[in-house]
Amino acid sequence: MTDTHNIDAIMNDLGQRAKSAAAELAFAPAQAKKAALQSAASHVWANRAAIIEANKKDLEFGRDKGLSPAMMDRLMLDEDRIQGIVNGLNAVAAQDDPVGEKIEEWDQPSGLNIKRVRTPLGVIGVIYESRPNVTADAGALCLKSGNAVILRGGSESFHSSGAIHACLVKGLIDAGLPEDAIQLIPTRDRAAVQKLLTMTDHVDVIVPRGGKGLVGLVQREARVPVFAHLEGIVHIYIDKSADPEKALKVVMNAKTRRTGICGAAECLLIHEDIVSTIGQGVVRALIDAGVEVHAGPKLSDIEGTIAASDEDWGKEFLDMVIAAKAVSDVDDAIAHIRQYGSNHTDCIIAESDTAAERFFERLDSAILMRNASTQFADGGEFGMGAEIGIATGKMHARGPVGAKQLTSFKYLVVGDGTVRG
Repeated sequence: MTDTHNIDAIMNDLGQRAKSAAAELAFAPAQAKKAALQSAASHVWANRAAIIEANKKDLEFGRDKGLSPAMMDRLMLDEDRIQGIVNGLNAVAAQDDPVGEKIEEWDQPSGLNIKRVRTPLGVIGVIYESRPNVTADAGALCLKSGNAVILRGGSESFHSSGAIHACLVKGLIDAGLPEDAIQLIPTRDRAAVQKLLTMTDHVDVIVPRGGKGLVGLVQREARVPVFAHLEGIVHIYIDKSADPEKALKVVMNAKTRRTGICGAAECLLIHEDIVSTIGQGVVRALIDAGVEVHAGPKLSDIEGTIAASDEDWGKEFLDMVIAAKAVSDVDDAIAHIRQYGSNHTDCIIAESDTAAERFFERLDSAILMRNASTQFADGGEFGMGAEIGIATGKMHARGPVGAKQLTSFKYLVVGDGTVRG
């Protein structure tokens, strides 16, 4: 049985320490935050062997749990991926510090000077699933934006996240910043997540990063405000004006580069006029690459496809599987995406400016792309150094959430003995 009282005590302690750390971080020098991240990056690289050993325990846990190959890929760390974590930490460190940045300034006829400047949100709770690199990304971005963070990684990545977190804490200590600025919940117990979601006295916002089940749980049970990061039901529409070579390159990369990430393509829409030409070529290439294509009418005649069912539309496969459907025109594609999409990332492959502009204008996904792989739906690729996730809601943050998106603002008002008449 869960010792709920003990979980409450642990979480309240984490919350109080995070709140104290956030008060100091709000005015921490930009150079200290930069130094902490650079030092953390050095510690990650120096401890890469220990991190890989910790990751082996997580991979064994994942195998025993029956995780899919795509999920195991998300969980796995090797030296190249650890180098990616190091690069991400250094990239965030190198960015301009957003705290205190002047957004706007104006003078009023009353004689007041008013500035709107960026300020941290406070304490952020980040709940994520199997990818252990999120520990570094989330910790770095929260620190850069002057926020304390309480991290809750997936049970699968428990050991890897702990090893990476230890390096982040060493970086904070090296830079003279409060080590409670980046905390990791020290238990796999789900009761800790439920407690975190209700800690309105200590936590200012919750960021869930994971599948539909996790995000749905958070949205249902949270009393703390939530940045919604829904699943990536990513569509690619190939217009009749598409360039065949671009279509093939983009679709293959979007589906097969890494199938377990939220920017991976999950549904292919093909203009009916090019089903027998470009469409057939792309579908055959996917099948040849080992992708299972669940095809709707007009496409299911292509050898090697599987007839699609109603459940295939609006499904996040996160695997070498894609749904495919013929549509009559760009408006038909838009209608399908509106019905089945998740407002994450959607792409049009088209040489026609008219079709592309219509696609961009009439869809409201957080990210819309033209002639580019949806696997670019990533804060690092957007120049943010890293991301906490892709926010699909419309309140406060949207799209890749980097350091700037983890700030609010305040008004600084200056007078000279000014009084109101």
